Amino acid sequence: MTQTDDRLLLLNPADTVVVARCAIAAGETLWLGGVQITLDRAVTLGHKLACRAMSPGGKVLKYGVPIGSATTSIAVGDHVHLHNMKSDYTPTYALTEDGKIA
Repeated sequence: MTQTDDRLLLLNPADTVVVARCAIAAGETLWLGGVQITLDRAVTLGHKLACRAMSPGGKVLKYGVPIGSATTSIAVGDHVHLHNMKSDYTPTYALTEDGKIA
Protein backbone atom coordinates (compact mmCIF):
# COMPACT_ATOMS: atom_id res chain seq x y z
CA MET A 1 0.00 0.00 0.00
CA THR A 2 1.47 3.33 -1.00
CA GLN A 3 1.78 6.28 1.34
CA THR A 4 -0.09 5.12 4.43
CA ASP A 5 0.14 6.82 7.82
CA ASP A 6 2.40 5.00 10.31
CA ARG A 7 -0.51 4.91 12.78
CA LEU A 8 -2.29 2.41 10.53
CA LEU A 9 -1.35 -1.23 9.95
CA LEU A 10 -2.25 -3.32 6.90
CA LEU A 11 -2.15 -6.94 8.05
CA ASN A 12 -2.51 -8.59 4.62
CA PRO A 13 -2.40 -7.11 1.09
CA ALA A 14 -5.87 -8.58 0.39
CA ASP A 15 -7.46 -6.78 3.37
CA THR A 16 -10.22 -4.21 2.93
CA VAL A 17 -9.38 -2.65 6.32
CA VAL A 18 -6.35 -1.33 8.15
CA VAL A 19 -5.98 -1.38 11.94
CA ALA A 20 -5.31 1.66 14.11
CA ARG A 21 -2.00 1.25 15.98
CA CYS A 22 -3.04 4.00 18.42
CA ALA A 23 -5.98 6.27 19.15
CA ILE A 24 -6.58 8.80 16.36
CA ALA A 25 -8.78 11.85 17.04
CA ALA A 26 -11.72 12.98 14.94
CA GLY A 27 -10.68 15.67 12.47
CA GLU A 28 -7.16 14.31 12.00
CA THR A 29 -5.90 14.20 8.42
CA LEU A 30 -3.88 11.17 7.37
CA TRP A 31 -2.79 9.22 4.31
CA LEU A 32 -4.36 5.85 3.50
CA GLY A 33 -3.09 4.04 0.43
CA GLY A 34 -2.05 7.26 -1.25
CA VAL A 35 -5.37 8.99 -0.50
CA GLN A 36 -5.55 11.85 1.99
CA ILE A 37 -8.55 11.49 4.33
CA THR A 38 -9.91 13.37 7.33
CA LEU A 39 -11.49 11.26 10.08
CA ASP A 40 -15.09 12.17 10.85
CA ARG A 41 -14.97 10.28 14.16
CA ALA A 42 -12.31 9.21 16.64
CA VAL A 43 -10.84 5.75 16.19
CA THR A 44 -9.38 3.85 19.14
CA LEU A 45 -6.48 1.41 19.26
CA GLY A 46 -7.26 -1.79 17.37
CA HIS A 47 -10.25 -0.43 15.48
CA LYS A 48 -10.55 -0.67 11.70
CA LEU A 49 -10.64 1.87 8.87
CA ALA A 50 -11.67 0.94 5.34
CA CYS A 51 -8.77 0.95 2.89
CA ARG A 52 -11.12 -0.03 0.06
CA ALA A 53 -14.70 0.99 -0.65
CA MET A 54 -17.29 -1.69 0.18
CA SER A 55 -20.91 -2.08 -0.91
CA PRO A 56 -23.64 -3.53 1.34
CA GLY A 57 -23.07 -7.28 1.53
CA GLY A 58 -19.40 -6.92 0.55
CA LYS A 59 -16.91 -8.91 2.60
CA VAL A 60 -14.79 -7.16 5.22
CA LEU A 61 -11.34 -8.77 4.97
CA LYS A 62 -8.83 -8.75 7.82
CA TYR A 63 -5.82 -11.08 8.05
CA GLY A 64 -6.64 -11.94 4.42
CA VAL A 65 -9.90 -13.66 5.41
CA PRO A 66 -13.52 -12.49 5.67
CA ILE A 67 -14.48 -11.39 9.19
CA GLY A 68 -17.94 -10.12 8.27
CA SER A 69 -20.05 -8.22 5.76
CA ALA A 70 -20.76 -4.55 5.20
CA THR A 71 -24.32 -3.60 6.18
CA THR A 72 -24.11 -0.18 4.45
CA SER A 73 -21.87 1.43 1.86
CA ILE A 74 -18.42 2.02 3.34
CA ALA A 75 -16.03 4.59 1.84
CA VAL A 76 -12.23 4.60 2.05
CA GLY A 77 -11.29 6.00 5.45
CA ASP A 78 -14.59 5.15 7.17
CA HIS A 79 -14.47 3.60 10.63
CA VAL A 80 -15.54 -0.04 10.20
CA HIS A 81 -17.34 -1.41 13.25
CA LEU A 82 -20.75 -2.57 14.48
CA HIS A 83 -22.56 0.42 12.94
CA ASN A 84 -21.70 -0.62 9.37
CA MET A 85 -20.72 -4.31 9.43
CA LYS A 86 -21.89 -7.59 10.92
CA SER A 87 -20.18 -10.86 11.67
CA ASP A 88 -20.95 -13.70 9.29
CA TYR A 89 -20.17 -16.22 12.03
CA THR A 90 -21.70 -15.11 15.33
CA PRO A 91 -24.55 -12.79 16.31
CA THR A 92 -23.44 -9.17 16.62
CA TYR A 93 -24.51 -7.32 19.74
CA ALA A 94 -23.82 -3.80 20.89
CA LEU A 95 -24.63 -1.92 24.06
CA THR A 96 -26.63 1.26 23.79
CA GLU A 97 -25.66 4.31 25.86
CA ASP A 98 -28.11 3.23 28.57
CA GLY A 99 -26.50 -0.23 28.78
CA LYS A 100 -29.15 -2.19 26.86
CA ILE A 101 -28.30 -4.73 24.18
CA ALA A 102 -29.10 -3.49 20.66
